[in-house]
Amino acid sequence: MLGIPLAIILLLGISYYGYSFVHFGQQIQKKNEQTGGHEQQQPDEYVLPVWEGKERLNILLLGGDGRLDEDPGRSDTIMVASIDPVSKTVHLFSILRDTYVEIPGHGKNRINTALAFGGKEGPELASQAVGDLLGIPIQYYVFVEFESFIQLIDAIGGVDFYVEKDMKYTDTADKSHYQIDLKEGMQHLDGNKALQYVRFRKDALSDYARTERQREFLKAVAKKMQNVTNLVNLPQILNQIAPYVQTNMDSRTMLKLAGLCYKINQDSIHSSQLPPLDMLREEKIKGASVITVDQNRLQKYVEELLSSSSAAAEQHDQ
Repeated sequence: MLGIPLAIILLLGISYYGYSFVHFGQQIQKKNEQTGGHEQQQPDEYVLPVWEGKERLNILLLGGDGRLDEDPGRSDTIMVASIDPVSKTVHLFSILRDTYVEIPGHGKNRINTALAFGGKEGPELASQAVGDLLGIPIQYYVFVEFESFIQLIDAIGGVDFYVEKDMKYTDTADKSHYQIDLKEGMQHLDGNKALQYVRFRKDALSDYARTERQREFLKAVAKKMQNVTNLVNLPQILNQIAPYVQTNMDSRTMLKLAGLCYKINQDSIHSSQLPPLDMLREEKIKGASVITVDQNRLQKYVEELLSSSSAAAEQHDQ
């Protein structure tokens, strides 16, 4: 199984629980309305709507490092799930957070700063910056805080996972339960330890290694989510993390997306890091270490990846 972001993991199982997911979506929408989000639309109960569109769907998945409700912080994780509803393929892109880009209205900076610059509209600004970088429209976003990740992992009973080396890092700006202190070996990771694992990047390969670790860990999460017990408890899991999720999708759209994702074969989910190693340059700009890339070349690379995966899937179905 290939790496799947938390949002996609949730959507794969959600179609079993239409009514519960409606309630979950309504909770999210209530929060969005309080922060100026989109108006809620009421879906039909117990009916899973069909995704009618044929255009590629791009969803930005953001993990924020904010420690206060009023401060979303910078993007600790930036991923794009690009879904082709016709060929039923998904391409998951992990974007290096130090990538130096134009932040609309704020000049050039690391792409992870868009979330902070935008304030309450941070996810929208991040969507603009990511879309401009990759040359694709970002229709939807899903933004989660640290606590939602912890809640999800705890709700599914933790994950058995092999930690490949000792990991230790202390940040005096963080609360004690956000400090990183893991030992090498197979172990049971609860939500807090899992967050430590996916956040760690104080090693030679820094963010390059971390994005790979995140995808590997999400494989284990996806496998655990397929457990029958967790599927039965999915409504409770969704309700636990709802307060920590922000999205511009209304409930009906989420239900449609759930139905679409459920039809996607796991072999049709691919993943890539952006920018790829052979395109990026590590530079110092205004004293900051950043990653630069030829944007036109990157956009062509993304276009070719998406076209080839869709074409391969269509040929396989013939």
